[in-house]
Amino acid sequence: MKYNRLGKSELKVSKLCFGSLTISPLQQNLSVEQSENILLHAFDHGVNFIDTAALYGNYHQIKGALKQWGRQKIHIATKSYAYSEDTAKSSLEEALRGLETDYIDLFMLHEQESEHTLRGHQEAIDFFLQKKKEGVIRSFGISTHFIAGVKAAANHGAIDVVHPIVNHRGLGIVDGNIAEMLEAIKEAKQKDIGIFAMKPLGGGHLLADFQKSFDYVLNLKDIDAVAVGMQSRAEVEVNAGIFSNQEISHDTIKKIQAQPRTLQIADWCQGCGACVNRCNMKALSLRGEGGNKRAVVDPGRCVFCGYCGKVCPDFCIKVI
Repeated sequence: MKYNRLGKSELKVSKLCFGSLTISPLQQNLSVEQSENILLHAFDHGVNFIDTAALYGNYHQIKGALKQWGRQKIHIATKSYAYSEDTAKSSLEEALRGLETDYIDLFMLHEQESEHTLRGHQEAIDFFLQKKKEGVIRSFGISTHFIAGVKAAANHGAIDVVHPIVNHRGLGIVDGNIAEMLEAIKEAKQKDIGIFAMKPLGGGHLLADFQKSFDYVLNLKDIDAVAVGMQSRAEVEVNAGIFSNQEISHDTIKKIQAQPRTLQIADWCQGCGACVNRCNMKALSLRGEGGNKRAVVDPGRCVFCGYCGKVCPDFCIKVI
């Protein structure tokens, strides 16, 4: 497994990052035992980097594997929507308590859009930077679906790491195309900002181009690490093999490609519209008349993040 320094953060992380959204309650909702088994299998295959978030609600799925393997051997990235000192303090304490650790390797603001959203979150940023000085947070960053978000991070001066969407078709990029995103990443990289990409398979849309999709991100010189969602030991083995330049059999790739993800909306949807308002991809809309409206998904836009399910008051949305 290849390891890279994650920009000025000085974190030495595996090129393959374990994206834990897929095991979380927002998606497969694996048991603690199942989660620990998969995570330990990933560690055994050279992965030393995990991405999670307060939104995922899965700290309990991760903490056991950290204890068994050794906390100091694994780098944890988490993120929250904190906007004030109080919300920042609360989200950091939740992460420390939930993961049963006394430090976080990388704490990020979740889904930042531009310089304007960074400005609106400055109080939280100041809190996190103070905690970085105290050693409670080892590095600070943002996640973003926006080219403008990457550019804002590059110009901010206090951001160590950016976590943007990168895939060969640019799926999930809200405000432009992949060429423009890579240009913004290059600008950030020139300022020694670490880059770890998300959604190399476009949330599952690019499974048919499985090998091509991974080859694309692995050949981008400005990408330090790539977060890949994994939900089985087999996926760990395939992804670790690809990231280590091992040849993967055609039959194995076919098995992975045969596991497409879908967003399911249950029949009891009340059409409240909370999920529509939450979706940055504009993949959801309400259809029907009067009291018979319900949410429907445009599969061409959905990146299967599952964030809409978190705001559904009737628990009727799930990625499977």
